[in-house]
Amino acid sequence: MSTAHYPKRVRLIDVGPRDGLQNEKQPVPTAVKIELVHRLQAAGLREIEVTSYVSPKWVPQMADNHAVMAGIARQPGVRYSVLTPNLRGFEAALADQPDEIVVFGAASEAFSRKNINCSIAESIERFAPVVEAARKAGIAVRGAMSCTVGCPYEGEIAPERVGMLAKRMKDIGVQRVDVADTIGVGTPLKVQRAIEATLAHYDIDHISGHFHDTYGQALSNTLAALQMGVWNFQSSVAGLGGCPYAKGATGNVATEDVVYLLHGLGIDTGIDLQALADTGAWISEQLGRPTGSRVGRALLANVIAR
Repeated sequence: MSTAHYPKRVRLIDVGPRDGLQNEKQPVPTAVKIELVHRLQAAGLREIEVTSYVSPKWVPQMADNHAVMAGIARQPGVRYSVLTPNLRGFEAALADQPDEIVVFGAASEAFSRKNINCSIAESIERFAPVVEAARKAGIAVRGAMSCTVGCPYEGEIAPERVGMLAKRMKDIGVQRVDVADTIGVGTPLKVQRAIEATLAHYDIDHISGHFHDTYGQALSNTLAALQMGVWNFQSSVAGLGGCPYAKGATGNVATEDVVYLLHGLGIDTGIDLQALADTGAWISEQLGRPTGSRVGRALLANVIAR
C-alpha cells in the first residue's frame, strides 16, 4: 500500500487529562492529574486538553481546574487547552491563561438537549460571546462537534447536519473544529462524508478527527481521515474516557494505538511511543485498572519478556 498520499506529519491532542478523567467515579488526586500532563509532554505531546470549567455539580472530577492549571510546569511549544461551556466558565478559565479554549456542540438536536440542556441553535448563541471574548484576549478557539456520524437518540446523522454545525461554528469565529464520533458507531465511509461536509466551511488544516472505539473502528476511521489529508487528531492515553450520555460507548481511541499506526505508516508524530505506553500503564495503575491500550499492553509484555 502506497503511503505517498498520507500527511508527512500528524499532530495529536491528548484529551486524557480532561475527557479521559472527567467521568471517573472515584476522585482522581490533583497531583495525579498534574503528573499525567507532565508525563504526556515529556513523551512528546505538544497539545494537551487539561481540564474543564464547568459546574462541579455536574462534573465534580474537574472541580480542581485552577489547582491543576497552576501546578503544571509549562513547556515552550506545548499548547494547553481547556473546555469552557459558557461565559462564566471562560471567565474562570481566563485567570489560568489557557492557550486555547474548547466549546462544544452537537450535530444531533436530541444529544444537544441531553448533554447541555439546549438546542443546537441555543448552544451557538451561548458560545458566541465566549468565542468573541477569547479571540479578544488572544486565546485560540476550537469547536468540538459531537455525534457527527451517529447519535444514541436519533441514530444515523446526515452529513448535512454536520455541515450546518460547522457553518454555525465558523460564523461565530471558531478557528478549528473536531469531527467527533462520540459514540463510536462510525465507519470509514461515514467519517469521510462527515469530513467532506466540514470541508465546505473549514480547510483541511483546521479539521481534526476524534474517534471512539465502541465497534473497533477507530483506527480504520483514522486511516480514512488520513487518506483525505487530515493531520490533526484527538486521542486519549490508555483509551481513557467515554460518553455518559451514550450507553455502551467505550473510551476514546488510545493515543498509543494511534501513534503505533502512524509510525508504521512512516508518519512523524514527535512522540516517544515507549514513553507514551509507560504513561498509559502508569495512569491505569493510578486508576486501579489494567491499561486499556492494546499497543500499551503489547509493549509492556515485551519489556517484561526481555
